[in-house]
Amino acid sequence: MTTTFSPAPVLAIDAGQSGIRSQIDSGEVRSFAAIRTDLPLAPQLASVVEQSLRDSGLTGVTVSGGVSGVTHAQTVADELALLVEPFGVARVFIAHDSISAFLGALGSELGAVVAAGTGVVTLAVGEERLAQVDGWGYLVGDAGSGYWIGRAALDAVMRAFDGRGPETALTEVVLAHHPDLPSMYVSLQTNEGKVRHIASFARSVGDLAETDAVAAEILAAAGSQLAASVAAGLARVGLPGSRDEVQVRAIGNVFSSPHVAAAFRSSLLERVPQARVAVGESHPLDGAAMLPHLEQDHALIASIGVVTL
Repeated sequence: MTTTFSPAPVLAIDAGQSGIRSQIDSGEVRSFAAIRTDLPLAPQLASVVEQSLRDSGLTGVTVSGGVSGVTHAQTVADELALLVEPFGVARVFIAHDSISAFLGALGSELGAVVAAGTGVVTLAVGEERLAQVDGWGYLVGDAGSGYWIGRAALDAVMRAFDGRGPETALTEVVLAHHPDLPSMYVSLQTNEGKVRHIASFARSVGDLAETDAVAAEILAAAGSQLAASVAAGLARVGLPGSRDEVQVRAIGNVFSSPHVAAAFRSSLLERVPQARVAVGESHPLDGAAMLPHLEQDHALIASIGVVTL
């Protein structure tokens, strides 16, 4: 009689600042509130694991997560493992969400992936080195992100209000949310959801870009910022080097704007003519599920936190 062994079930988690998704193997995708990078990460992830595995009856589960805000992957993995062992978890793999985004876009290929949503991060992977560019959060980084675009919109509105900048149709959009512009800065400072709220104005910038010069200028600047990050990452890992071409993927809601996508592509090709750019092609949740299957000599391995229970 031959006995077959099923592989351990994998609970993949894609935890970003716009939302968290989880999936057990190829099953149903579940959605949760966004990760809060200003709070401890492990308890938030543990809650997602508990809810995802509740009533599943599964044991020996591998939890594999790409998580925004991770600075020390092994520390987060260690902390999470202690919290989720009672839920039938046997192994934990944790990495920055730039790694899961990269794997979901390029797999084992060399190149760069820029993921731009509420925040933004670029990861470049070469033969022996990898480089993260930006992803430093809304206070000191995330150039070209949805938050960056939204904040630029608010800045433009206040400049117009003061007489320091040109009039813009963005003013009417902002007034619908903040009728008293002089007091807006106070309400923003006290708003616990200010990052997502400010980022939400990025959609209006995109909607108005065809007819409003200020909005169009903001999106062009965002594309240039994102291209600069990719070019810097490629240079740090030695790409393109002698290669005839280098793969670049641009993913995330920010690139749904044709203005941002076009500005990104043209600006990057000026810097890196060998870049082969594709927009909108990635599956970060699938990338998270790939973490346990990387070869041990892969350049990304050293950046993944692993715990076996």
